[in-house]
Amino acid sequence: HQIRVHMKSMGHPLFADERYGGNEIRKGTIHSKYRQFVDNCFKVMSRQALHAKSLGFEHPITKKWMEFEAPLPEDFQAVLERWRVYVNDRKNKMPNFYD
Repeated sequence: HQIRVHMKSMGHPLFADERYGGNEIRKGTIHSKYRQFVDNCFKVMSRQALHAKSLGFEHPITKKWMEFEAPLPEDFQAVLERWRVYVNDRKNKMPNFYD
C-alpha cells in the first residue's frame, strides 16, 4: 500500500491502480491511437501493476534467512511486451535531429 501512495504522490500512479488514479489515461484524445492502446493494456491486465520479484527476511523464530522468488505473471509480461513494442515503434517514427 505504501508504494502505491508514494507513487501517486510523485505523480506516477501504478498502472491500473483504481484507488490511486492509475486507471486514468493521462494524455491523448478520446479517439487517439494512444488511448486505444492503453485501454487495450487495461483489458490485458486489469489489476495494479505491482509485483515483488524477490523477497527476503530473517525468520523471527529460527533466525534463518528466508528468500522467495516469483516470476512475473503472464498478464504483467504481456503488458510489458506491448509497451516495449509501442515505445520502439514510436522511436523508429521520430525524426533524428542529432545526425
